Amino acid sequence: MAVEDVRKYFSDKGLDYEIIEKEESTATVELAAKAIGVEPAMIAKTMAFKLKDSDIVVVSKGDAKVDNKKFKAQFATKAKMMSAEEVLESTGHPVGGVCPFGLKTSMQVYLDVSLKQFEYVYPAAGSPNSAVRITPDELMEVTDGQWVDVCK
Repeated sequence: MAVEDVRKYFSDKGLDYEIIEKEESTATVELAAKAIGVEPAMIAKTMAFKLKDSDIVVVSKGDAKVDNKKFKAQFATKAKMMSAEEVLESTGHPVGGVCPFGLKTSMQVYLDVSLKQFEYVYPAAGSPNSAVRITPDELMEVTDGQWVDVCK
């Protein structure tokens, strides 16, 4: 199960983040915000993309949308999201639980600057009913992420 992969990832790195598991679904930004009790923008949405030579994940605030011009300027290619099957194959996490932790394959993590406005954000933790409370700076450190500006 992908939540166990995230737990192992945190344990292997010596991190003590609590994985919040809910009875109700957190599979969409709206459902996650309601279940956790925060505004939708504070949900750290993880999206998987195919680039020419690699697969990447981009994490943004929950209500942000990818800006195609900014994405192309940053990555020199058009934004092409992975299918649900490709997401599971590359990340090891199902759609609705995709997160930047414990990825199945080596993928670069990019964090959109839209996250920086919050003290804490809530990315999923590998399943459609889990999340982690983390600061944007900790998210960058934990994932070896890079800051980018690719969202509206």
